[in-house]
Amino acid sequence: MIAEFRGFLTKTNALALAIGIIIGGAVGAVVSSLANDVLMPIIGMVLPAGDWREAKLVLSSTTNAAGEVSESAILYGNFAAAILDFIIISFVVFLIVKRLIKPAPEPPAEPMRKCPECHEMIPGAARRCRACATAVTPEAAPAG
Repeated sequence: MIAEFRGFLTKTNALALAIGIIIGGAVGAVVSSLANDVLMPIIGMVLPAGDWREAKLVLSSTTNAAGEVSESAILYGNFAAAILDFIIISFVVFLIVKRLIKPAPEPPAEPMRKCPECHEMIPGAARRCRACATAVTPEAAPAG
């Protein structure tokens, strides 16, 4: 039973997926802290109203018998902050991924040479030119 479970984890990449989710959560917490604790206070200083996350458009306001006021409002400051947080977090994740994940190197190009008759570029191992059909001897493989 344990061997079967271990096989499930390794064959379906479930373990790799779980590790990715755990690391993603940790990176998300770090990036959210960067946005909320480092960048947002600086952005808040630049904007005219320091508490811009609390900005709202009150649609209606009612007072009950106890004197408590309840408002129905559009919280556009909170929405703008969520959009800004998303942009900052996505940009930081983009930079991390760009830095960590390098594209696979391209395989080396096949060596080429010129046909002695028509000067068309042909593969080094070719026996006949594809342009003029002249028979050519293949290049010897480099000694290594």
